[in-house]
Parts: sequence; C-alpha cells; structure tokens
Amino acid sequence: MLKDTFNREHDYLRISLTDKCNLRCSYCNPVDLPKGYFAHSDKMTAEEIDTIAGIFVQLGIKKIRLTGGEPLVRKDAKKIIRLLSKYPVELTITTNGVFADEFIQDFKQAGIRSVNVSLDSLDKEKNKAISGRDEFDRIFQNINLLLKNNFQVKINTVVMRNVNDDEIPRFVAWTKLEKVHVRFIEFMPFSGNAWSKEKVFSYDEMLKLISLNHNFIKLPDERYDTTKKYAIPGHKGTFAIISTMSHPFCSGCNRLRLTTDGKMKNCLFSKTETDILGALRKGYDIVPLIKQCVWEKEEMQGGQFISRYEQLDSSKINNRSMINIGG
Repeated sequence: MLKDTFNREHDYLRISLTDKCNLRCSYCNPVDLPKGYFAHSDKMTAEEIDTIAGIFVQLGIKKIRLTGGEPLVRKDAKKIIRLLSKYPVELTITTNGVFADEFIQDFKQAGIRSVNVSLDSLDKEKNKAISGRDEFDRIFQNINLLLKNNFQVKINTVVMRNVNDDEIPRFVAWTKLEKVHVRFIEFMPFSGNAWSKEKVFSYDEMLKLISLNHNFIKLPDERYDTTKKYAIPGHKGTFAIISTMSHPFCSGCNRLRLTTDGKMKNCLFSKTETDILGALRKGYDIVPLIKQCVWEKEEMQGGQFISRYEQLDSSKINNRSMINIGG
C-alpha cells in the first residue's frame, strides 16, 4: 500500500490519456493558448500506460480513472480501455460526452459502469459560451443514452459566480426525474484560467441557494469522499458539492495523478512532478520513484495555498493548466 507521511493510503490513480480536447472550456484551457501548445508528441504510448498502470496496481491501486483533456479524442483510446480492463480495479472515465455514443460497447466490455460527464450549463447558448463549441445537443443525447444503458452517470459542473451559479436550481430539479448525480465543483485556480476569488461560488452559498426550493438530507460520507453528497426525498438522482476551495478535504485524499507525458503528481496542486515515463524508458525501476513521490506529498493542496481562498494570490501558484494535468 502506498502511504505518505500523514499515513494517508493511496489506492486511486487518475491517468490522463491526452491534453487535447475538442472543447475550449475557459476554466480548463489557458486563456491564451500558445502556438504549438498541443504539438509536442512525447506522450505515453498505450503499452507504456498499460505497463505503468500494472505496476501501480501491484502497489495497491484499486481504482483507475481515465481523464484528459478529452480522453475519447485519443485515437487509441479503445485499445487503452481494453488493455486496462484486465486489472482487478474499478475502471472509470471522465469525458465531456461528445463521443460517448461511439464507446458504449467498449465501456461495457471493459467493465466500466460509472461515467462522469462534464456539463456546465443546461442552457444551449450558455453552454456554447462556456465550452466554446456548439455540442450541447449531442452531449445531452449521450447522457440519456448512458442512462438508458444503465450506467451510473455523474455530471461534473464547475460553478462560477455570475456565469452559471443561477443554474444550480435547474440542475437540482433535473435529479427529480432522472437518475443523474450532479456534482457542483467550486472554481479552482490553474495556470491561465483567469481564476479570482470573486468568481468562487462557495459550498455554503450553494446549499443556501438550493434550500430556497428544496428540503434535502445529507448522505453518509465514504472513506475517501471528495464530495459532500445530498438527496432530496422523492428525487431519483442526487447532488453533491466538491468544496476544494472553501472546505478542503485533503485529510482523506487517496488520489494520485499521471499526466499524459508520464509525470506523476501526488496532488492536483503539487508544484513538483516525478518523471515516471522517462525513468521507464531508460529501464529504471519506477517503484522507488512512485513511493518517494507519494511520501513527499504535502498535507494540504500541494502546500501552495493553505489559508482561506479569499487571501489567495493565484499568480503565485506554480502548476500546469488543468487541461495539461488531467481532470
């Protein structure tokens, strides 16, 4: 089992298949993408992903989530899904949903039963403004297709003040008739995403807004939950809040990340990275590197902002853009 100095066990690995995406969501992509941003080709091959994942599984990883960018734009995504399906782990994926209909059978054959779909607005024009692309109809159709095929569908919604915070009640209302699990995510700072404290719509504010129309009950927390989950009596679905900024959940974190270029991050906000791919290609044993990376994990948020987010100077954060880390 992989443990850090705070005795946290790590059994969840998120693997970014690509830093490319067919959407241009402002909170994920840098505001001004430099020319050639996606051009570098030093990425993990399907076989290298398989090898590295296998080593992580030997070290105690029990859950693997495939992320991006948009993982399904990678040409060999189906091959990677198939390769990883042989491991005794819970295999899941986060996608923007545009190409989900082309992968339904692949998900089923790989044992994927839970799919996270990113969707930040239920209004077609607003969704286009946030994502930079007019794909709402296809995404919504594919969400319904996933539900029809009995997948657990979690909707990831990044909430930004004066952008889409007014849609929280509409998302919650969606859970009445459909078995969707909406997860409202506080806006987080990454390189180039124009974060500011004024744009954060907090956990407490979300609950207050939802309480205006609904009586809800708190659902039990699981050991490694990043979400605070709620249910409304009579609703088929649920809602939850990921309160990274206002109520961090670092004390129970069990997550590790592998970027598409093979760098290991022990925290979403870690300043340092460990070059797993480079070591693998040189024939080195990567197990000591993995263990050392976990051991060096900071207590909270990569050690970069341990005070209230209201006092945070995002210009001093040393990190990649979200699309370059992996969701």
